[in-house]
Amino acid sequence: MSPFQLTRTLPEDATEAALRADVLHGLTRMPKELPPKWFYDARGSDLFEEITRLPEYYPTRAEREILLARADGIAAATGARTLVELGSGSSEKTRHLLDALTELESYVPVDVSESALTGAAEALLAEHPELHVHALIADFTRGLALPGTPGPRLVAFLGGTIGNLLPGERAVFLRSVRSLLAPGDALLLGTDLVKDEAVLVAAYDDAAGVTAEFNRNVLAVINRELGADFPLEHFAHVALWNAEEEWIEMRLRAREALTVKIRELDLLVPFEAGEEIRTEVSAKFRQEGVRTELADAGLKLSEWWTDGEGRFALSLSTAV
Repeated sequence: MSPFQLTRTLPEDATEAALRADVLHGLTRMPKELPPKWFYDARGSDLFEEITRLPEYYPTRAEREILLARADGIAAATGARTLVELGSGSSEKTRHLLDALTELESYVPVDVSESALTGAAEALLAEHPELHVHALIADFTRGLALPGTPGPRLVAFLGGTIGNLLPGERAVFLRSVRSLLAPGDALLLGTDLVKDEAVLVAAYDDAAGVTAEFNRNVLAVINRELGADFPLEHFAHVALWNAEEEWIEMRLRAREALTVKIRELDLLVPFEAGEEIRTEVSAKFRQEGVRTELADAGLKLSEWWTDGEGRFALSLSTAV
């Protein structure tokens, strides 16, 4: 068997169709919104990597600290022979787990980007030639069928990405993950924690303006892919803390009244001065809330680890 397999579960035109549907739905409703997944073209991915190195952006460093400290414990607790990573991207953080999971035979990265999957697989196989990598081009938020790989399985969803899902979406997602788990399998979940508002807002509104450029990149994607004429400089980056919902919201605010034409959708989108598009929600969590959401999905939280400053958590849970 080849050490690398790639399975496409999304149709070739699925990304284009999804973008068209999301833009049409999101920009014709009030208030306007766009899903955060459209930040991540090649330029957006590069910008996000830059964000993770900024002094204000603590989540990546905090999660890495936990992984380095707890990887051996995760390996001992799970005995995983298969690691499934949802939204794997470059698989950078996965390396800490791969080094510790001494029983591991298979790695199943799941992402919508074929180029990210193949690039990451090439790098990982150079370091772990004994590993079998079965990559899936798939949207894990729409249900998932995993390839036949040996158990126990460890499903990893890192980076606090679960916070980009609204509560109802999280419930559906966690139930879908639960359906993938057999007895003895586990879920490793990264969650950013509630903390001081100033720390949170700074992480999404850095002094260098990288996050602002990242936020506006969603408009650049729509311009390129759908023939739109968004004037990027006419939209201001906004990051704010919603204390009631306990999440950060990123928005793009029109600096003046204007109308945007989206040629491929035959759509005119008017904006009043000061009108906003919500481009991301990033929920922050507390331990008891995570425990409750997991339990509602049929999962039992068994381990809870935080970094030294209590900013971020990794949790391990198993099927009830």
